[in-house]
Amino acid sequence: MMAGGAPRLDIALAPDDDAIHPFMIEDMRLRGRLVRLGSAVDAIVARHDYPEPVAALLAETLALACTLANTIKYEGVFTLQAQGDGPVRLLVADVTSAGHVRAYAGLERARFDRLGAYAPENPVPRYLGAGHLAFTVDQGANTERYQGIVELAGPTLAACAQHYFRQSEQIETVIHLAVGKRAGRWRAGGLMVQRLPRDTQDFDTAWNIESLAEEEREDDWRKAAALIGSVKDAELLDPALPPPQLLYRLFHEDGVRLFRRRPLADRCRCSRERAGNTLRMLERRELDEAKIDGAVVVTCEFCNRHERFDDRDLDALFAAPAR
Repeated sequence: MMAGGAPRLDIALAPDDDAIHPFMIEDMRLRGRLVRLGSAVDAIVARHDYPEPVAALLAETLALACTLANTIKYEGVFTLQAQGDGPVRLLVADVTSAGHVRAYAGLERARFDRLGAYAPENPVPRYLGAGHLAFTVDQGANTERYQGIVELAGPTLAACAQHYFRQSEQIETVIHLAVGKRAGRWRAGGLMVQRLPRDTQDFDTAWNIESLAEEEREDDWRKAAALIGSVKDAELLDPALPPPQLLYRLFHEDGVRLFRRRPLADRCRCSRERAGNTLRMLERRELDEAKIDGAVVVTCEFCNRHERFDDRDLDALFAAPAR
């Protein structure tokens, strides 16, 4: 594993961007995930005219979703949703099992503008207010849908997610999220470690941790949590600091082991067919009343893509058999 310095890389060419990097700290028997987002998060945020604090919250939501999605095995869509009674009423990010990501924020702009100065230390109570954080795994028809919900009980999204794992899953978890701009482009990163139950099998390997004394396990966990807390935001965001090098800095004394990186891509799942199916759920009279300049326009909240349906399109839509 590399320990030396790396040459400065152009942000657009950073080879470790837009990927999840799973790892294990072997001597401590802990698992972790490191997420780097570059062009994907920048493209997603840039599609919308969000105020900078909201753009930062959305980038953080996407980083958290990518970090958490890789802790479970699924074939389908993992969705992270934060919903509150504040001016940022909704934050949504989802990650497919193929690594396709998307995200958007629901914003009441007038209420947001009345808040005044940005408060980065307490974004959840200030912008989201009271509400909940939900994790959903949808694996398609004929499968049971998994959902976990926790109150927005913390100053940050990372704190809320940690509260969920501690309260609902009884898994000790430390999460560090970072967002920011470099050369005018958004970047995001996430770093997480978890102390798993003694009988856990992870990365297809059974860990024999029965022999570890509880005191030793506690010491290891406190050390790992302190190391995660020591990571600077700049380190998580720096495209010239490869994830193996960052993890080596932190855990080289404890046998950090990296697994195959899992690439991520900015790719929305919207389509004209899906937009048409949504319209078919409404009465034709309602659609006629909703026309603007002779057509109904459906806009995807995630990617801001517009689909226009004029009278001829609507006639064909309602004449076709239901799917």
